[in-house]
Amino acid sequence: QVQLVESGGGLVQAEGSLRLSCAASGRTFSGRALGWFRQAPGKEREFVAAISYSGAYTYYADSVKGRFSISRDNAKTTVYLQTNSLKPEDTAVYYCAVHRAGWGTRPGLEKEPDYDYWGQGTQVTVSS
Repeated sequence: QVQLVESGGGLVQAEGSLRLSCAASGRTFSGRALGWFRQAPGKEREFVAAISYSGAYTYYADSVKGRFSISRDNAKTTVYLQTNSLKPEDTAVYYCAVHRAGWGTRPGLEKEPDYDYWGQGTQVTVSS
């Protein structure tokens, strides 16, 4: 069993930055791709970013490309999401998740059923 705990969310003004963290416990971390998703009020959860098991490959949703950066520290079993130039439309609950494989095709990385474990989420609120 894997437990994921997100942190780092909060209230920030537009154009500000936050660094989200997701700490994992359990053996299933290394060897698996990791992803970040988000869910805004009244909307479905959507893919944000993914990183391969080694950290060599990353993939971003078009809406955050160039502003967000995903990274991981396998020794600390932690994945990060650096969010810069935040916009009010980035307001959402952000979730980290463990993918079933070390990497995958880009469409597959966006699919929630391909992720085995999920955190409880951390709220990010961006004021205008």
